[in-house]
Amino acid sequence: MDIDKLFKVPKLPIGGTKRKSSDNPTPEMLKKMRIDENSDISYSGPLSSEGSSNGKARVATVEEVDDQDSTRSDFAPGGDADYFAEEDDEGRFYGGGLTSEQKEILNIFDRAVGESTQDEPEELSITTVRQMLLRFERAVNKNTDQRSKYPNEPTRFIDSEADLDSVIKSLLPLSQVPTLAYPEIVRSGTVTLLIGLLTHENVDIVIDVVELIHELTDEDVGNDVDEEDREDADGALKVLIEGFLENSILELLVDNLGRMNEAEDSDRQGVFHVLGIFENILAFNPDLSAQLVKQTKFLSWILQRVSSKDHDENRSYAAELLSILLQNNAENRIEFGKQDGVEVMLKVISQYRRKDPIDADESEFMENIFDSLCSSLSEASVKQLFLDAEGTDLMVLLMKEKMQSKSRSVKTLDYAMSGPSGSATCEAFVEALGLKTLFSTFMGKPSKKQKNNTSTSGSEDISHILGIIASLFSNLSSDSPARIRLLAKFVEANFEKVDKLLDIRESARLRLKTTDIQIKSEMTQNKDMANDDDDADSRYLKRLDGGLFTLQMVDYILAWIIMEDDGIRFHVLQMLNRKNQGLLDIVDTLKLYYDNVGDGTEDIEGSSQKDILGGLISALDLPPTV
Repeated sequence: MDIDKLFKVPKLPIGGTKRKSSDNPTPEMLKKMRIDENSDISYSGPLSSEGSSNGKARVATVEEVDDQDSTRSDFAPGGDADYFAEEDDEGRFYGGGLTSEQKEILNIFDRAVGESTQDEPEELSITTVRQMLLRFERAVNKNTDQRSKYPNEPTRFIDSEADLDSVIKSLLPLSQVPTLAYPEIVRSGTVTLLIGLLTHENVDIVIDVVELIHELTDEDVGNDVDEEDREDADGALKVLIEGFLENSILELLVDNLGRMNEAEDSDRQGVFHVLGIFENILAFNPDLSAQLVKQTKFLSWILQRVSSKDHDENRSYAAELLSILLQNNAENRIEFGKQDGVEVMLKVISQYRRKDPIDADESEFMENIFDSLCSSLSEASVKQLFLDAEGTDLMVLLMKEKMQSKSRSVKTLDYAMSGPSGSATCEAFVEALGLKTLFSTFMGKPSKKQKNNTSTSGSEDISHILGIIASLFSNLSSDSPARIRLLAKFVEANFEKVDKLLDIRESARLRLKTTDIQIKSEMTQNKDMANDDDDADSRYLKRLDGGLFTLQMVDYILAWIIMEDDGIRFHVLQMLNRKNQGLLDIVDTLKLYYDNVGDGTEDIEGSSQKDILGGLISALDLPPTV
């Protein structure tokens, strides 16, 4: 039986017309064509003269046959095996579209597939793991031997290289049994062999190894095991990663980034897997980020990669890793500044001044770029670099454009202007006419583009705007033109901005009240929470998220403007009185802020903020609680 002939598609006609199938016969026509099985059919008569070649009439005869068989098999369109078998009670016919021979072939395939699915995959045992690792070791040794013997004759070692490629890929299933496989990988010396292959002359072999290591070090390894075995799986992963680190995997991976040409699909995937390994290792131990930046050129590579104008998945991945490296490590942030990271970030951000990211992936990339810049601005030296690179002016321009980058620019300015080290940035912000744009955003409604952007909420924008205003009052010197312009913003338009502050305060106060009720309910159910210091800290953090942070920012700003302008003071007290609130409520908020600011830190900025809070409380005729 020639299967190819059965399923071969006929060639299309050369002409442009399509061959149309004839109409299906109607049920009435089919009934008329059914003839009684017991009847005999015969016919004798002359054919037309056109049908005879010699001019004589021929006699046509019909032999007696089984009428049912001939009608049902020969008449079924296309020889459909199921045409008459699927007749319903009303005389309709439904065919499967297959001849008997084709149907039999498909049945054979179905039976074969059914038998294969019944065979369960063999579980990996310690013996199987050792055999796989032994085959890998032999393949590595064979390839190394042949390459050393015939370095200039690729045809002599190409077969061993193909075998090595196949054996490396066969090790991927080991990630399914980390508890069994990982200690054995370390014990057998396979880790050393894998790391050694990262220097292989064939980049394709390197990419295979990188893909394998990425799979083995995935943080989700062992998720399929029971909770009881989860701890063992995590311990096995720790042993494996430590084995890789002992063999200088970080340095070798960074070196290979320079070897891969991302114009090639395979190399681009190789870069993706390298970045994935770094993410896995940092998830295992975040402290290794300092070692990665200090001992390799990875930071330099990332800065170069994100500055590319063509966006792709690897560029987005690089930005994500940059955000991770700078998040909780001061040394990395300082090194970031030394390598002109601020200037690189500002150049990338400037691309989104008048255009939005084209898709969700690029939006995430932009978000990570802003997050990286914000993290770095925690350092005073980086704030100065930001100011020197005219970052303040760029952020003000982004705020005016009202693109997706607007919300991120507000967040960046909040970080850049905070603390005593942000004083110069505050001055530059006022000089760049940032007050007009800031208060326009503070009072106005979000644009349509911002409404469609769900990644940043309006409440987050308000929090950062309040942070900027608080920094301006903290850092602008008294009686300076910049401070006078700031205070004038709250007086103009019949104190409309003061009213906006009071509206935000009332909303935050009600949210905090609801949060306090929830906390009190939890403490009632669990009385041990009241005496636990850790629970006290968690309760305070929950209150901050539940409205306390916003309330503190608003009352901090209100304290400044009440102290500096009598007209504002009278208006604020009048409006607070309508809500059964008063100056004492503002002071109580400042006291709580005073008691918790700078907890656990000895930095200058924390102590400076505490001094300012103490001065504000004293100015409101109530001594601070120390």
